[in-house]
Order: sequence, then C-alpha cells, then structure tokens
Amino acid sequence: MHLKNETILGEFILLGLSSDPKTQVALFILFTSVYAVILIGNFLIIVLVLTDANLHTPMYFFLSNLSFLDLCFSTSTLPRMLRDLLSVNKVISYSECVAQMYTGLSLGQSECVLLAVMAYDRYVAICYPLHYTTIMSKMVCIRLAIGTWMCGFFMSATVVTLTFNIDTCGHNVINHFACEVTQVLLLGCENIILVELILYIVDIIVLPIPVIFIVISYVNIIVNILKIASSSGRRKAFSTCGSHMMVVAIFYGSVMASYMKPRASSLTGTDKVIAVFYAIVTPMLNPMIYTLRNNDVKAAFVKLLTK
Repeated sequence: MHLKNETILGEFILLGLSSDPKTQVALFILFTSVYAVILIGNFLIIVLVLTDANLHTPMYFFLSNLSFLDLCFSTSTLPRMLRDLLSVNKVISYSECVAQMYTGLSLGQSECVLLAVMAYDRYVAICYPLHYTTIMSKMVCIRLAIGTWMCGFFMSATVVTLTFNIDTCGHNVINHFACEVTQVLLLGCENIILVELILYIVDIIVLPIPVIFIVISYVNIIVNILKIASSSGRRKAFSTCGSHMMVVAIFYGSVMASYMKPRASSLTGTDKVIAVFYAIVTPMLNPMIYTLRNNDVKAAFVKLLTK
C-alpha cells in the first residue's frame, strides 16, 4: 500500500484545530483534561465489569467492549493532537498517517456495529426474557464481539488501501488534526470517483444500516415495555435502554454529520468541531451516561470503593 508519489512526499503536515498560539495552549489544557477523564472513566467501566459478578452479563460484556473501543479510539488521535498543539513542527510521517487513519477508521466502524449489537441484546432481553440466556449465550456474545472488531478491521483495510493509492501530485497539507480519510482524498489530483463510491458503500454498511436495525429494535422494545404491568418494571426497562439510546444518538449523529455528505467541499470549522465531538467528546461522555443512569454500575462502583 503506497501513494503513487510516496517517495516524493514521505510526510504530511497537519494544520490542526487552530494556528493561534494562545488558542493552542487553551486547547491543550482542555483536551489533556478530557483525555484524563476518558482514560479514567472507560478503564473504570472495564474494571467494574471484570471484578463484579453482578455485571457478568451480556449487556455489561458489550459495555466493556465499548469502553475498550473508546479507549483505543481516542488514543489513536488525542496524544498526537496534544503534541501538535504545543509543537511548531506538525509533520506526520507517511507510515504514521497510514497507521492513524487505519486505527481510527477500524475502531470507529467497529463501534458503529457494536452499538447495533448492543441494541439487539436489549431487544432479546426485553422481548424474549425467558429465552434470553439461551439466545445470548457466552459463546454467542464472544462471536458477536469478535464479529464487530473484524468487520471494522476488514472494511477499513479496503478504504485505507484505496486512499493511499491516489496520486497527490506533491500536495501534503491536511486541513485536520488527524489523518482523516476525506481530507487525504482532497489531496488527490486524479479522478477519485471509484474511491469515493467504495467509501460511500462502506459508510452505508456501517452507518444507515445499523441505525435502521437499532430503530427497529427499539420500536419493538418500546412496544413491549408499554405492555409491562408494573410501573417500576417499565421505569427500569426505560432507564436501561435510555442510556444506550443516548449513546447511539450522540455517536451516530456526529459521525453521520461528518461522513454522509459530499466529499468535494473543503473542511470548515464546523466540520472540525463535529470531528472532535465523535472522536473525543463521545468517548468521554459514554462512561458518564452509563454510570449515572445505571444502578448496577453505581452499586458495583460503591462496592469497589468499600473493598
């Protein structure tokens, strides 16, 4: 996998979020704090799921996978961005750029599929409670988790390979804080219709299709929740599903706003804010949403503190 003029380039320049030194320092302080929250929050979720027997269920197994994905996803972007905010030299090597794009894409696409799997888990738990343990057995959960990771890794390999085989004619300035696929494609000086078509197909597979699946799952879930006679039972069911619905809305909303649009236009300030939201803000919010709205997780946290 190589750009046609890789030997001429060998490196890219990332413009980042701002060129103003004072703004860069402020952003460094802000995002350092955000990264610390991401690491602590998601690592805590993983530890709680591993150590508390009450959380050894399919729902929390997938939640720990989500936390691990968020840890890796943010780490693929944030450390480099923090370094660039305090550095005059914002050059990234060709190999680093390839690695960053592949890691970010594969983890992001895996998360898209995982959120659909989590919706399916809630659908089975609420609509088929008597068969839940049979349908969502340990082996089924492991296979679903592996499937989400493999889906992201394989589809991203195709996109990255095609992206880094375009001819850039010496252009190497990326108007972004990371090696983002749509911005690298803008460097191309040849017809990239085929690459964009394949990218749109991949976008459809990992964005609208999972969203449709999630919507159908939750329509069925809501219908079944309304049939529950006990008001406390309805509240618990809505609370459990509400956390996931919030995560889905935040993540998919920002990702679709970024990717499901024409590629030809240059990046705007709003586009960069959207990119920050799904790559950085969402991994920070996910642990908070699940911790604050979930009594089981809060109980496990209290138990961990009192040990």
